[in-house]
Amino acid sequence: MLLISKTYWLGMPFNYKGPLPQDTTVTPIHIQAADMRWISGLHYTPPAARQQKIGVLVMHPRADFTRHYCIPGFVGAGISVLGLCTRTLNNDATAIHEDLILDVAAGVKYLRSNGCDKVLLFGNSGGGSLFAFYQAQAEKSPAERLAVDAAGKPTKLQMAEMIPADGLLAVSAHPGEGKILEHCIDPAVVDEQQPLLGNPALDMYNPANGFVAPPEPSHYDREFVARYRAAQRARVEKLDNLARAMIHDAREAEVLYKTSRDTLSFEERQQIGRRAALEPVMVIYRTMANLHYTDPDLDPSKRSYGSLFSERPDLMNFQYIGFGRVVTPAAWLSTWSGLSSHADFCKNAAQMSCPVLLVNALRDKEIYPGDAQLMWQSLASADRTYLDIDAEHYFEPPFGEQTAPDVDALMAEVLPWVMERFA
Repeated sequence: MLLISKTYWLGMPFNYKGPLPQDTTVTPIHIQAADMRWISGLHYTPPAARQQKIGVLVMHPRADFTRHYCIPGFVGAGISVLGLCTRTLNNDATAIHEDLILDVAAGVKYLRSNGCDKVLLFGNSGGGSLFAFYQAQAEKSPAERLAVDAAGKPTKLQMAEMIPADGLLAVSAHPGEGKILEHCIDPAVVDEQQPLLGNPALDMYNPANGFVAPPEPSHYDREFVARYRAAQRARVEKLDNLARAMIHDAREAEVLYKTSRDTLSFEERQQIGRRAALEPVMVIYRTMANLHYTDPDLDPSKRSYGSLFSERPDLMNFQYIGFGRVVTPAAWLSTWSGLSSHADFCKNAAQMSCPVLLVNALRDKEIYPGDAQLMWQSLASADRTYLDIDAEHYFEPPFGEQTAPDVDALMAEVLPWVMERFA
């Protein structure tokens, strides 16, 4: 296989570097969400003599943040940290955000029950939109919470105990996984089953449209950019319609199966039962196609060429690693559709009242100044703080180095913000 991504072989760089503070206690935990699903994590606590009554929860919809880079800094300041995995660890296929925030609720409750008078949400990357969704729902009365998810299935939110957090730290957070995908899905795809087919007029990696050989920057004219963005949205809408059609067919078959016991033969009902039982999977090809990857004049920043996953997004676009590659129809609508997902940071931020620290990484290859400004402007919180830090998405050094100066620079800003408000 042609190797395009270092990330694929080396793993994502969100593990902390170096040792934990001396006498840190690390406790494996196994807790249950309101819908009876079990989730696991690691609880880091400092010695009792230095312990603040503050707990930090760090999570991501699918990534393992149990060794997140923020943990040593918080523990060194006397703050407990719970690194918690959701029920869909390493699994895009069934990631339903309306279920995942039940996992967040379980984490907040655990910290409250273990001596933390204040609980803060550290939302890095996809954790930011996950936590904003949680907080917006938790601040509502149970009756006001979402009754159905993006696919129309009843949620458990109105019966769940959802304790609002006391603050949100959105660090290299994006406007939502669906919003990210809407800007990097390839609109040149003409057949969802044949990824090599494409419309040359909508191919950002076609030299006729302005693409040049990497790593030289490409430049796209405004007319192409406008046409490209509209076509991206159209592909997302097409996939939404496909997902809803699949869900509708299964629900229709389920009703027919339940009501046809006395009118159809076993063989006829069995065929209907198979339709009702079918759990189709959508394969979303070519999702590494954001114009910003190659054109530095679009939303200029200090980023380098390429995407978070690869320095050759033109080839990575055809490989397995990428955003939302394999999903159920319900997971597509809940998580990866920029038109249907409820995990929309900006919409949820407008419904939150807790203090918020929003940190933008200036060299981020997936989140751009325009994204950060939209998120900042959406915040309804009276107590809100914005920071720019000269770092990449995960604030990490090149793979293999054992010090992380960008993490130190981040925590030098984060810890005073936390202690001033919650100590």
